[in-house]
Amino acid sequence: MSDTLPLVVAIDVGGTFTDVILVDGESGRRWITKTPSTPSDQSIGFFTGLEKVTEQANIESALIRRVFHGSTVATNAILEGKGARTGMLVTDGFKYVLEIGRHDVPRKENLYTWIKPIRPVPPRRIREVPERVLLDGSVERSLDVVATCQAIEELKATGVESVAVVFLHSYANAVNEKAAAALLDEHFPEAHVSISSDVLPVFREFERAMVTVLNAFIHPQVSRYIGGLSAGLNQRNIDAPLLIMKSNGGVFGPRQATNQAINMALSGPAAGVIGAGVVAKSSGHLNAITIDIGGTSADVSLIRAGQPAMTNESEIGPFPMQLPTIDIHTIGAGGGSIATVSDYGVLTVGPQSAGADPGPACYGKGGQYPTVTDANLVLGRIPEYLLGGEVVLDRDQAKRAIVKYVADPLGMDLYEAAAGILAIVNNNMVGALKVVSVEKGYDPSEFALIAFGGAGPMHASELSRQLGTKTVVIPALPGILCAVGLLATDLQYDYVRTCLQRAPQYDLELMRRVFGELSGLAQQGLSEEGVPEAERRLEWLADVRYAKQGYEITVQLPTGDVDAETVSLLVEDFHQRHEQLYTFCDREAAVEIVNLRIKATGIVDKLELSTVGNSNGFDVESTSMRQVYFADRGFQTTPVYAREDLLAGHTLKGPAIIDQLDTTTVVFPRETARVDAQGAIFIEADNE
Repeated sequence: MSDTLPLVVAIDVGGTFTDVILVDGESGRRWITKTPSTPSDQSIGFFTGLEKVTEQANIESALIRRVFHGSTVATNAILEGKGARTGMLVTDGFKYVLEIGRHDVPRKENLYTWIKPIRPVPPRRIREVPERVLLDGSVERSLDVVATCQAIEELKATGVESVAVVFLHSYANAVNEKAAAALLDEHFPEAHVSISSDVLPVFREFERAMVTVLNAFIHPQVSRYIGGLSAGLNQRNIDAPLLIMKSNGGVFGPRQATNQAINMALSGPAAGVIGAGVVAKSSGHLNAITIDIGGTSADVSLIRAGQPAMTNESEIGPFPMQLPTIDIHTIGAGGGSIATVSDYGVLTVGPQSAGADPGPACYGKGGQYPTVTDANLVLGRIPEYLLGGEVVLDRDQAKRAIVKYVADPLGMDLYEAAAGILAIVNNNMVGALKVVSVEKGYDPSEFALIAFGGAGPMHASELSRQLGTKTVVIPALPGILCAVGLLATDLQYDYVRTCLQRAPQYDLELMRRVFGELSGLAQQGLSEEGVPEAERRLEWLADVRYAKQGYEITVQLPTGDVDAETVSLLVEDFHQRHEQLYTFCDREAAVEIVNLRIKATGIVDKLELSTVGNSNGFDVESTSMRQVYFADRGFQTTPVYAREDLLAGHTLKGPAIIDQLDTTTVVFPRETARVDAQGAIFIEADNE
């Protein structure tokens, strides 16, 4: 998509703040701002941030040529159960496909106390219709039109706004689902319709049904939201493409985002991982573990050889979501995480969060309970203001909250209690970091830790020490790296189809035909987005498993023109990956190819990371001194530096505090921090 990009804006809506970056692609100048998010209507925070940054840059918003956006609208609708009233059409006899599920209890739950989550569509809004497609795609029974029309009328009577259509084996032949969609369009045109053969054409009816239902559940809300953004941009004379973040690390346009709303469900933290990938490449740390610590949660992921880890088996809240997503593990640990003491005298931190409103006790907006932010403030690690003075923090209020709810109940000193809050939340986050590294067969000592988000740089050194990484990397703009990551994304679409077969009878002709059909869909999608052929990229992948396994591993193929040698390479790559993940492989076992996939990319012009000036051997002067508490040393007089004063080549000995608009970085005693050409900070432990 090569056109000049004089002005590009990226707006990322988080749970606490909305981050905005405006970049002049010709001069390299950039302007950043943060504004409180508006959960009741995210578009308010979106346009408030847009207006703030254009005013800061003193430019007309009409000059903007591209708008990137990361949103949690889809995520929140699912997690809060606030989607549309949804109905469902299913094959006769499969009314309870959602209720039956997989008969399993989540690993972290107790068999005796776990309560099955309420499904987005209850059985009373599900209608069975006579039809049947067999495993091989042959039609045993065509759709019963009369019965389907009756079912549609019954759904209309229940007041549904959206309808999901999920028929058995529709991934093999979608004729009956498409016939049902046509009847819905004729008899219920005002309804939003999602059919499983469009949303997720793969086997496993429960997972396919759940993804399709969730797409229908959030479709109306996402449609209204995107429509509102488009209208608002038009009102401001911004004639620019709106590109919306997807869960897979790419972006798509408004039409695709509306039709495939479920692909936004895990997009919130994805942009941050993409941004971290850019930092990983520029810093030379191609293997990195990333952690994004915001106000309500910590999102961790892994980057290997400069590319984020992907998965086809993620979750959104309690529901499975078998769509390609960046492999991100999230826990309720952030700046707003609330510290409490149980009746048994046990200190816990999170997952409950004070959020943006009322926020931590130090915000002075009515929050009573102590949070991680309050603890950092009391220990001197952050100043008594945020966002350059826009948010003033009340240290005394933070102290009172910690004393009342933590120190007194535990019989501890105020500062020990505050340090205890940080120790607990750090321990929780280290556990999450191990999920994406150690549990996946990776040694953390071979990775750098890239920490970002508003709270990431405050906790990075302690997390690195406990995890075992040797280097911490703090990006130049850590508090808004999700917004920066949006500027590094490409248009990206995923196409998949079940093509189940087992060795040694691989049907190479069938595989070539399926890849050809998927390739046609991919080229059509990229054409609709106006992507020139020279800027299109296709990747061929397959989901592979040992016979009788219930899970697959996705492996890349060198080409879609499959032959015996290609399949042999695929199988060998599968064996190696299986051994890395599970410590064993079985080259004598039959290997099944389950799904074939194509990842289609439309290259979007990238804006290069700006560089900072060189220190030329001159030291940087501290702006002030601050009393900062360190668990093993108590309070120490610590120099405070302004991030904008740091130039390439500058070196700081810990302890040190580095303040900037979007975060604060803590360099601990016996650590050294140095600055690279892009302004990133590298923190490493001193050799003792």
